[in-house]
Parts: sequence; C-alpha cells; structure tokens
Amino acid sequence: MKQEKGEARKELLRTVKFVLFSISAGVVEILSFTLLTELTPLSYWPCYLTGLVLSVVWNFTLNRKFTFHSAVNVPKAMMLVFLYYLVFTPVTTIGGNLLVEQLGWNEYLVTGLNMALNFVTEYLYDRFVVFRDSIDTAQDVKKGEEKDG
Repeated sequence: MKQEKGEARKELLRTVKFVLFSISAGVVEILSFTLLTELTPLSYWPCYLTGLVLSVVWNFTLNRKFTFHSAVNVPKAMMLVFLYYLVFTPVTTIGGNLLVEQLGWNEYLVTGLNMALNFVTEYLYDRFVVFRDSIDTAQDVKKGEEKDG
C-alpha cells in the first residue's frame, strides 16, 4: 500500500513536470510563431512549422532529462519522437493551414488548439511508448556510478 502511494505520488510529480515543461515549450512555440507571423510575409504553415520544431526540441530535451529521468539511448528515443511527429506534423500543419487559409479561422486559435492536442497526445506517447521502459533509469545509472567511484 505504501509503495503504491509512493508510485502514485511519483507519477503525479512526473505529470506536473511534464505540464510545466510543456508550458515552457508552448511559450517557445507561440513566441516564435508570433514573431514570424507579425514580422515576416510568411503564410500560416511555415510560421507554425518553425515554432513547432523549436518547441519539440526544447520539450524533448527537458522531459527526457527532468521528467522521465531517462538514460535511454537518445537517438532511439528521438527516432520514436520523430515517428510521432511524422503523423502529428502533417495533420496539424495541413489541417491548420486549411482552417486558417480556406475557412478563415484565426491563426492563433488554430495554433492554440494544435498545442492543446499536442500536449495531451505527446504526454501519452512519451509516457507509454518513448520512455515506457526507461523511466527513472538515469537515477539508476547515477547510483551505479557512485558505487563504482
């Protein structure tokens, strides 16, 4: 019972960290999107895509290290994240562009909806696919180094 409570607490803390890092990635995305939208003649999709890529790199780096404490093979984890974005990016880029350019939706509303969709689906994907078997392994590696040293 005590162990289950400890695991539930760790999972809650992991979720809170993911939310906070996702908010910071959202700031990176919306700032870059806004700068490109307001200061360049680019249409919706290149502004959105640039912001998305910057936020993905930011979010992956922070969440791997601080949320999931993963010592997993980084190229393998990046490949799994790439596979997620191989689906997510075209769907939201093309769909977002259609909503903005063809249907006249507000580009900030569409970007916000895409960010919310990304937040929920990426947490589930990271938690249960990318880092499924490697959560808290960075701590194990660190403890092993301390014993050896």
